[in-house]
Amino acid sequence: MYPYVIIFGKEIGTYFICTLVGIIVCFFFAYFLAKKKGQLIEDLIITVVYILIGMFVGGHLVYGITNTSKIIFIFQHISEYNFLSFVVDFFGVCFGGMVFYGGLLGGIAAMWLVCRTGKYIPSNIMFDIWAICVPLFHTFGRIGCFLGGCCFGVECKVGFTVHDNPYNPAINDVNRFPVQLVEAACNLILFLVLYMLYRKGKFKNRLLIVYFYIYPVVRFTLEFFRGDEIRGFLFGLSTSQNISILLFAFAVIFTIVDLNKKRKNGGEPAEEAKPAEEPQMV
Repeated sequence: MYPYVIIFGKEIGTYFICTLVGIIVCFFFAYFLAKKKGQLIEDLIITVVYILIGMFVGGHLVYGITNTSKIIFIFQHISEYNFLSFVVDFFGVCFGGMVFYGGLLGGIAAMWLVCRTGKYIPSNIMFDIWAICVPLFHTFGRIGCFLGGCCFGVECKVGFTVHDNPYNPAINDVNRFPVQLVEAACNLILFLVLYMLYRKGKFKNRLLIVYFYIYPVVRFTLEFFRGDEIRGFLFGLSTSQNISILLFAFAVIFTIVDLNKKRKNGGEPAEEAKPAEEPQMV
């Protein structure tokens, strides 16, 4: 693993590099898809900015949920803190990391809000693009996790042994299952499946629901192979496993309601938003 590289004499985390590359690749891929739907790059840029803000806020909030015990401890001993130490422990430690599901849900919420304004890309187009780009971005993110040493797997005979990782000493000198790479491979396959469905015109305006059927099952299973402890637990399951169950249940309920609506409407699928007659391409 390579937690950082030296660029112009400065240490740059490989996780940051992978995340940045993932954002750039996904943006251009989203532009490729949006352009074919007659959408403007300016609208996509504004939508992506909102999504990134939502991902940032949501990811940190859910990370805080996994540190509930630490938050309670801080407030129980708040009299022992000065202002600076409180800020460092509360925001830096309790909310300093990010959880993928928090970023996913925060990005969806932000995208839903910006699409509701009707000024930018229609929601039925954007949600399908989002469903395809999320596993693509997640592929880069999990490779970054592997290189950086976070989200590591359980101790296992089959895996990798790391030495002298300065950012996460817990992984040093312990052979661990490469769960990050397995999840990266699963996300890459999911991306290809969703893109193939998109190209064939299958599940129009419902690709995000397809994602909610597949990824939560993958994540729920792989959580059993995770070795890091800071994930939060409820009912014997990790925070991500509980969210996986809720998202899968949401997909099932949405499908039932959606099918009932189609039966009432004579089986007619929802109409896709039409692009402008003469879109200006940039």
